[in-house]
Amino acid sequence: MSRNISHKGTKEDTKALRFLGGSVSSLAPLCETVLLLLILMVVGASAQKKSVPVDANKFVLIINGPGGEAAYAQQFEEWTGQLRSALTEKFGFDGKNIRTLSEKGNPRATADEVKKTFVELKSQLDANNVLFVFLIGHGSFDGKEAKFNLVGPDLPASEYNAMLSALPTRRVVVFNMASASGEFIKSLAAKGRIVITATRNGQETNATRFAGFFISALNAADADTDQDGHISVLEAFVYANRLTEDFYKRAGRLATEHALLDDNGDGVGHDKIEAGEGLLARATYLDSLSVDEAAATAATGRLMKERTRLEGEIEQLIARKANMQEAEYEATLERLFIELAKVNRSIKQAGT
Repeated sequence: MSRNISHKGTKEDTKALRFLGGSVSSLAPLCETVLLLLILMVVGASAQKKSVPVDANKFVLIINGPGGEAAYAQQFEEWTGQLRSALTEKFGFDGKNIRTLSEKGNPRATADEVKKTFVELKSQLDANNVLFVFLIGHGSFDGKEAKFNLVGPDLPASEYNAMLSALPTRRVVVFNMASASGEFIKSLAAKGRIVITATRNGQETNATRFAGFFISALNAADADTDQDGHISVLEAFVYANRLTEDFYKRAGRLATEHALLDDNGDGVGHDKIEAGEGLLARATYLDSLSVDEAAATAATGRLMKERTRLEGEIEQLIARKANMQEAEYEATLERLFIELAKVNRSIKQAGT
């Protein structure tokens, strides 16, 4: 196994009332009025706050590997909890569809449990589901094989690829946020698969911070850069990448991690949209909702179906790029993205 490694009491309330002037008893009517206004404000805010529709179409596997040291173990646990909270509370992931393997949890993050979980997913997923896989921990690369550290024997990237390839779903998003994770791109690259790594190669073996900044991106109000009301995988990646770069610059330190993204299946990662990268990630949303469960009205349902159709056309277009004239490809792609942006704005205005 490779290793690189609080509510104040009535006294304060009384003081506050006296500060406003007069005795406590003389301020009783005022207190009642203020209390009533506060209640109305809370009720009003609650009424305005919309609950996030649960999307049973999305599945998640979080593997929280061993920390090696107490500080890392604690950090990985915190990131895992924060990630799960963001996915369920903000993006509508069904908690029942989130599986977590960890160093000391049940089930534990062992090779056997990883394999068992993928077998379960194979029987549960269908072609229309979306699977998100998050690897939080340490990784290693011996010059030949890249691995993600588990409790006990580790699994190489090639084995993760085999398990992912056996799944029926057409869309898989993998976030390997461990050290030395960059080598996973070569092994996991495939059509319909988005692979994001915290490092650009297997030589960046220091503990990474990308996972923390990715979670910040999920919770940031300004991560939705195109202002369409939804956060795409690409937007979250770009935002987290920028925060990571800023961290090292502010600290005056040489950056020891450089996140990459591959979503065109060529096995070559990039840190920005270029060479055909980023298009599938741009059309894949963390908060994309299934038609059956998220469409509150018939009009919204039609919009949801139209978005699904456009996402599918974009994916098919990317796959046909090699057989098309460059001008035709770029013009068609631009048209589809414009249509997709309009549909997303309409969905946002409808209150989804």
